Amino acid sequence: MTTADTSAEERRPTQEEAPGALVKLLTVEEIDTDLYRGHRNPGGRGRVFGGQVIAQALMSAVGSVDAERQAHSLHAYFMRPGDERLPIIYRVERDYDGGTFSNRRVIAIQRGKPILNMTASFHKKEQGFEHQAEMPDVPGPEDLKNESELAQVHRDRLPAPFVEHMLRPRAIELRPLESWFAPEKEKRDAVRCTWVRTTGPVGDDPVMHRAILAYASDMTLLGTSMKPHGVNWLSPNMQVASLDHALWLHDDVRMDEWLLYACESPWSGGGRGFNRGSLFTREGKLIASATQEGLIRYRDNTKTGS
Repeated sequence: MTTADTSAEERRPTQEEAPGALVKLLTVEEIDTDLYRGHRNPGGRGRVFGGQVIAQALMSAVGSVDAERQAHSLHAYFMRPGDERLPIIYRVERDYDGGTFSNRRVIAIQRGKPILNMTASFHKKEQGFEHQAEMPDVPGPEDLKNESELAQVHRDRLPAPFVEHMLRPRAIELRPLESWFAPEKEKRDAVRCTWVRTTGPVGDDPVMHRAILAYASDMTLLGTSMKPHGVNWLSPNMQVASLDHALWLHDDVRMDEWLLYACESPWSGGGRGFNRGSLFTREGKLIASATQEGLIRYRDNTKTGS
């Protein structure tokens, strides 16, 4: 699809349509054996959201694995920013099929160049020892504002285009315990807890729910490593981008029910920030774990040649 071919897809979904539109976005098209096309986000602009690429890559890998084997981990490296104007091609390599595990390698491509490399592992369910970390003791989502409502509260000191972006229809709702629209230069602890779910039903396919979890796991993580430094995505001269992303799926999940995403950043340095997160059900079951390192570089534009 060329840029000229995208006009029919420019209309953004309404709020009621948003959950179904996300399912459609993450449903990849098989165009040949182990070759898939990921559709573009309707009305998308600029750089493709990394969670979209991860989720579409996972859905591409699923197509080559026996249905009884479920994705339990993925490790991805972002190499180039994706272009929202174009679809993404996914090439799957069937690296390994053992007695209970399968391993797949996926390359996401635009304009003939890789934008992401990902390895995913699949496991046939079996019984084993069980233990887990405790869920943080935090308030529930009912009395918290979502990010759109918080943008409204703080709109007087936020750029108008950003407020407009935050108020658009969303398939994923985030309700943070602590608003990240904090006063500029306020340094805070490198922890963040956010309730997350889809804004409506997304069907009963467990594979799709795992893909939506992969999509949502790219949210809130990277910003955690900026909190101790009094900067965020809107700070002047900040260059921010995900470098890699890993996700472990411990059990089945329903993304149309509330999950707590508890994130922390134990380290930053050298222009990079490291983050890790745990996703719990409301009942306290640890359902997934994630890690991510990202670029959090301050660019001094006063220097010659910057």
